Amino acid sequence: MPNSHALPAPGSLRAWILAIRPPTLTAAIVPVAIGTSVAFRDGYREWPAALAALVGALALQIGANFANDLSDYRRGADNDSRLGPPRATQLGLLTQRQVIGAIFTSFGIATFVGLYLVYIGGWPIIAIGLASMVAAVTYTGGPWPFGYRGLGEVFVFIFFGVVAVAGTYYVQAGEVTGAVIAASIPISLTVTAILVVNNVRDIDTDRLAGKFTLAVYLGRRLARTEFVLVVAGAYLASASLWLLGGFSGWVLLSWLSVPAAFVPVGAVMASTDGPSLNQALRSTARLHLLFGMLLAVGVSV
Repeated sequence: MPNSHALPAPGSLRAWILAIRPPTLTAAIVPVAIGTSVAFRDGYREWPAALAALVGALALQIGANFANDLSDYRRGADNDSRLGPPRATQLGLLTQRQVIGAIFTSFGIATFVGLYLVYIGGWPIIAIGLASMVAAVTYTGGPWPFGYRGLGEVFVFIFFGVVAVAGTYYVQAGEVTGAVIAASIPISLTVTAILVVNNVRDIDTDRLAGKFTLAVYLGRRLARTEFVLVVAGAYLASASLWLLGGFSGWVLLSWLSVPAAFVPVGAVMASTDGPSLNQALRSTARLHLLFGMLLAVGVSV
């Protein structure tokens, strides 16, 4: 249980900020940057569409965070044994009714912004938006939460990587190309790495709560190996954009982030305690942002 003196007052602005989970918002920002950079390379300068895609992605990410907070609390995955950062519903900082209202508000904002994107891009945007909202809710909620059945990495890779990058490109270019799908792969891997750290940290408590993530199925040793492979795969995928994908050698700018990768890799391989793995989670999110911004520059040339 976190130190009660360090927690915000129930219902306060700090409580809401805690529930929004600002460190996770890079997962919404980076894919939009990549999709927009590829569009820029291909001659498209649709900045209003890019901005709308960013606002929509942030709203979806925040809505997903609230939905996850509520569902994990209701299913018992967030409890007094939790090793991760404090969660608002579990600690009583926000009521369930408040969190449900926040979910609807977040998805309402995403829908409002989506109307403009639908005007630009047509029915595919409706399909992408609805699928993203349903996936965000059913990740840990609903009758068959796939995040509890070892499919969390698949969800994150697809929706916070491939779909987010390709969707951003689509609203600016009016099509999806093989090049933008290829550019989405490295980012899909680094955002997946964030989830892997989270699941490695929570193996013991998730198992007790009946939350069978891929890390629970694999065990700690293989889950650590998974993390290393996912991070290494991101760098190999970015290099492949130059070697095989038709992008310039500027994509190798992403490799400047290699020193930052050693921090979370070392922590995940060596640590089992909550604080160390929480730090690894934060450093992995920073790596995702740094790697993504460098790659965004590289794919724009």
